[in-house]
Amino acid sequence: MTTTPPSTPPLDDPATDPFVVAGAAAEHIARATGIDGHDMALVLGSGWGGAAELLGDVVAEIPTHEIPGFAAPTVSGHLPVTRSIRVERADGSVRLALVIGSRTHLYEGKGVRAVVHPVRTAAAAGVETLILTNGAGGLDPDRPAGTPVLLADHLNLTARSPLEGATFVDLTDLYSPRLRTLARDVDPTLGEGVYAQMPGPHYETPAEIRMLRTLGADMVGMSTAIEAIAARHAGLEVLGLSLVTNLAAGISPTPLSHAEVIEAGQVAGPRISSLLADIAKRV
Repeated sequence: MTTTPPSTPPLDDPATDPFVVAGAAAEHIARATGIDGHDMALVLGSGWGGAAELLGDVVAEIPTHEIPGFAAPTVSGHLPVTRSIRVERADGSVRLALVIGSRTHLYEGKGVRAVVHPVRTAAAAGVETLILTNGAGGLDPDRPAGTPVLLADHLNLTARSPLEGATFVDLTDLYSPRLRTLARDVDPTLGEGVYAQMPGPHYETPAEIRMLRTLGADMVGMSTAIEAIAARHAGLEVLGLSLVTNLAAGISPTPLSHAEVIEAGQVAGPRISSLLADIAKRV
């Protein structure tokens, strides 16, 4: 009699243990950059790529697909490189930022471990602070396309978790109140909202958007929540930022398209890139 192998390899197999793989990726980054460790990491979602140019001096640039466990981006609007950048703070001190230009999405079919691998790699590289960014559909008509929003909380509606086994993690203050206050010091006009992660890759129906609004969501997208959970498990302090790239189905008068997402990111790019760089310099 044959049995079906488990969909997720066991944690006690060194060849597949996600934390061992993350450690190998961090070692590769250290060799490629000549830097033993980094202080913060940024994951750049749709529309946020320009921030890398404003953070500071680039120490090294690595094709992302060369890092163990990483893959080249499959979505337009993401960058194919990971950079090590020297970020000079207002007080003259310097922080080293690991800037990840793309992410793996759950809908790509590579599994949850692949989705959170960059986060675990950042933790293995010594990172203590993680900034997650994304492009999102807006559920609030008063927040038009091009509006950046701080994540105050999330709804993980993927029915998946990056945690395996009896791993219990408190998510009460997952999105750091301290970092959100710091971000509002940079831009007092920043609002906050609840982000809902859906599995994708299809967009939501108008009925699903009505459901999400009833549940308390303000933005919806296909990333971030699962990564944030893995970051909290790794002990990282997390800041989340969404760029509203379009109004969601049933709210928008026009059909949804990825081209609209890319266009909104390009229009808002200079403002949000400057905002993200200014926040990173204060972390």
